[in-house]
Amino acid sequence: MSNVEESTVTPRIVVGVDGSEGSSKALDWAIAEAIRSGATLELATAWMFPMALGYAFARTPEEVRREVQRIADESLSRVAEVAPDTAVTSIVRESEAGPALVEVSTGADLLVVGSRGHGGIRELLLGSVGTYCSRHACCPVVIVRGGEG
Repeated sequence: MSNVEESTVTPRIVVGVDGSEGSSKALDWAIAEAIRSGATLELATAWMFPMALGYAFARTPEEVRREVQRIADESLSRVAEVAPDTAVTSIVRESEAGPALVEVSTGADLLVVGSRGHGGIRELLLGSVGTYCSRHACCPVVIVRGGEG
């Protein structure tokens, strides 16, 4: 009978946050899963500037960066409040959300996104992030549904 060493690798969960109700629900789901599994959390926020050709810009790139950082900081605070013993990091990328989340989740055990995003920075994220991630991620993807039906 051989001794089998137990793996000491900590699971890693990546969650997309963008300030929307959908990403808030995804964050809460990911926090609960991290508590249950002992996983670390990595909060990923992505944004782009300029957002769309012909769009009348109401914000400067610096204002957008500050807003995105505020969203990332609030998400970190949420984890600290709900799960103070959970290891958490945050990454902010100037990139399209889907490709950024897929890249950040490389090597992760799970990628979690909301079913509807955008919220407070809706003009910064184009397309269906959940669909993109489910098609391109190299790890399981959980798409957390909100109360939209």
